Order: sequence, then structure tokens, then C-alpha cells
Amino acid sequence: MLKVFDVLGNEVAELLNANQEAGSYEAEFDGSGLASGVYFYRIEAGLFVQTKRMILLK
Repeated sequence: MLKVFDVLGNEVAELLNANQEAGSYEAEFDGSGLASGVYFYRIEAGLFVQTKRMILLK
């Protein structure tokens, strides 16, 4: 699972919601409908969960 959230914790995009085999993958994020600012993306894979910050500049 790969989701994007705003600073208030609201989900603004779901980029991936499927089980996949081990490997490298890419996902495109279209933030054209969002305001510039700080967003967070969260990836979950089995027991692994990680949240990182990103900055969207227009």
C-alpha cells in the first residue's frame, strides 16, 4: 500500500493498493490538483511500515 496524506492526516491520494512480488517498482504521483506544501507518503509491505515527508512545489 502506498498513500499520500496532507499535514492534517487526510488521505489525498492512493497510489498503490495491491500485493506485489518482491522487487523494484515505480509509482507516479500527480499533485496538480493539490496546493504547494508539505505532504507525507506512507508505504506498507507486510510488517514493514514507513512514513516520509515530501514537499510539493508548483
